[in-house]
Amino acid sequence: MRVILMTGKGGVGKTSVAAATGLRCAELGYKTLVLSTDPAHSLADSFDMDLGHDPRLVRDNLWGAELDALQELEGNWGAVKRYITQVLQARGLEGVQAEELAILPGMDEIFGLVRMKRHYDEKEFEVLIIDSAPTGTALRLLSLPEVGGWYMRRFYKPFQNMSVALRPIVEPIFRPLAGFSLPDREVMDAPYEFYEQIEALEKVLTDNTQTSVRLVMNPEKMVIKESLRAHAYLSLYNVSTDMVVANRIIPESVDDEFFKRWKEQQQKYKEEIHENFHPLPVKEVPLYSEEMCGLEALDRLKNTLFEEGEDPTKVYHEETTLRVEQLGNSAYSLEMYLPGIPKDQVDLSKSGDELNVRIGNHRRNLVLPQALAAMQPVGAKMEEDFLKIKFAEPAKV
Repeated sequence: MRVILMTGKGGVGKTSVAAATGLRCAELGYKTLVLSTDPAHSLADSFDMDLGHDPRLVRDNLWGAELDALQELEGNWGAVKRYITQVLQARGLEGVQAEELAILPGMDEIFGLVRMKRHYDEKEFEVLIIDSAPTGTALRLLSLPEVGGWYMRRFYKPFQNMSVALRPIVEPIFRPLAGFSLPDREVMDAPYEFYEQIEALEKVLTDNTQTSVRLVMNPEKMVIKESLRAHAYLSLYNVSTDMVVANRIIPESVDDEFFKRWKEQQQKYKEEIHENFHPLPVKEVPLYSEEMCGLEALDRLKNTLFEEGEDPTKVYHEETTLRVEQLGNSAYSLEMYLPGIPKDQVDLSKSGDELNVRIGNHRRNLVLPQALAAMQPVGAKMEEDFLKIKFAEPAKV
């Protein structure tokens, strides 16, 4: 299955791009599902039809669905939610408050990814296009297997077995004192099963032969910064980005004096997009004079995005443009793809959480992940077309 994730800052038009990409895939004969995992769904508005939690046919070979986080949570986390609610109610919280607090922050986002893994396993569709939450925040949760793996295998699993074995003995004493029961096997099994799902999903998302992220942005300063940060985080977790879509560019035919300043600024930011995301391909989409709502409008967007016969399922850029690797406990290597550039032509400087890379007259700004932002670049070398920059904690005075 080919998996394509559309992400970008809220309001840049990623849902429209996801829907238009789905239309072209379906047109080429691929059985395609466009799935919205954004809590603020707009996919149904984009297709101009009702969508629900289960896939609904939109056009030949094309289905759409909007994730119902509560329904997905109940199916994956229901036993744990009910147990936490019981514990909180025993501590004096009212029913509604206990129910709300039993849902941990970020659970709806991560269950969207679990839903994606289920579609991947079922193999019902050939192409899965994810209209994800803004800036792909949920993808940062892919660090969960790395952080939690050791605890799950070494601590949680033995504790789980011990808890289930002791429950019949301790329960008669514990319940009258605490006011709630000890967790049963269903409750104890859920977190580990959930961890296993996320671990399996990570393998799918980090396989750049079948999974790609496409960054959608507008030519605006804040949007570009957010997209650079998203690209850095995706690279940190080895999730491949193969395309950038620069959306809502004012056409040259617009000569109204009101838009003159806007067009000048957009030209500047377009150049920044091409420079900062090089060598990723950049597709430019104009600002339309109508709302991208309904299949007729999406067909026009589809034809702008993709030339006749062009296959959106291909991997547009196979080489990883940015990689982050850990070197021991307190050092990282940031590797940037710069084919044919000698090291003596590269100048580096860091300001806050930004790394400035200058090559001749060209400059690229990278917004660093938090793990690197607190560190300092301490060396750089060129290996096999990759500039490798070592980061380490600043020396203590």
